[in-house]
Amino acid sequence: MATSISTSPRTWPTVPLGTTGMHITRVGFGAWAIGGGGWQFAWGDQDDNDSIAAIRHAVERGVNWIDTAAVYGLGHSEEIVARALRDIPRNERPFIFTKCGLVWDERDRTAPARRVGNPASLRRELEASLRRLQVETIDLYQMHWPADDGTPLEEYWGTLLTFKAEGKARAVGLSNHTADQLAAAERIGHVDSLQPPFSAIRRDSATREIPWCAAHNTGVIVYSPMQSGLLTGAFTAERAAKLSADDWRSRSPEFTGEGLKRNLALADALRPIAERHHTTVAAVAVAWTLAWPGVTGAIVGARSPSQVDGWIGAASLVLTEADLDEIARAIERTGAGRGPTRPPAKQQ
Repeated sequence: MATSISTSPRTWPTVPLGTTGMHITRVGFGAWAIGGGGWQFAWGDQDDNDSIAAIRHAVERGVNWIDTAAVYGLGHSEEIVARALRDIPRNERPFIFTKCGLVWDERDRTAPARRVGNPASLRRELEASLRRLQVETIDLYQMHWPADDGTPLEEYWGTLLTFKAEGKARAVGLSNHTADQLAAAERIGHVDSLQPPFSAIRRDSATREIPWCAAHNTGVIVYSPMQSGLLTGAFTAERAAKLSADDWRSRSPEFTGEGLKRNLALADALRPIAERHHTTVAAVAVAWTLAWPGVTGAIVGARSPSQVDGWIGAASLVLTEADLDEIARAIERTGAGRGPTRPPAKQQ
């Protein structure tokens, strides 16, 4: 089904998020990095005042949704989101999306969080997120990862559907789930959204998951469209070498060795396209994900207002067929990442 595009009062295009009734800007603010340091997938230390300024700047620029999760900063990201929005009238606040299913140990904050789907545990997480976010209803509540505590998908998905029926969540979705898992959940109750990783480097979900969502009126909000900074145009090998030990990227093969060289070569190949559109490499990288049929919006992180300005142009940037051909050739030439290299060509 074709997605209609309308223009929001704040000038950025908006699109329907599946069948939820929410219309969202093509880019949303990602609150992973602002969780700060001291946990397994931290981006290093972060100043809370900078985080609040970044969120407020994104909202002022017209972004109308924020994606966070309970596990980001082990509750801290949700608290920062609440602080940033506190002085904004409720009818002017952006939608808030958050996630559950990752449970941490307060006695060892650097230990891996457990993937828990137990209904009672999910209920505790829901109440804790509502409290930290200072809201009565979460606009989109998502299961962060498939559970590995023995809870069947049918049980934890049924629990999220119960939260929706109770009015504790306006919509419910799944993150990091496969097409087969989406189909199993859909048999119980409609999956409002999927949140997969997706970028010009990590392209796997374009094969099955995104097409499944397009066929079932399930919204798709992709995360890491700039591959955690690699496709911003500002990242360098020197910067990668200086990543702190408490930044998870310092341990990723995408940020070291041959993987880093291929990824930076792809980022460089986006520069001529950015120049033609009078925009940034970051905006081109995000717009590439939005060019795929079925993708509703992209989650883009920022740790300062200036970083928001670096990608906000993607909210309205439409890449041409020639642009997409050029990017596909660059992907093949550099050998970066895996998965399909180009969205289906539009029929003239």
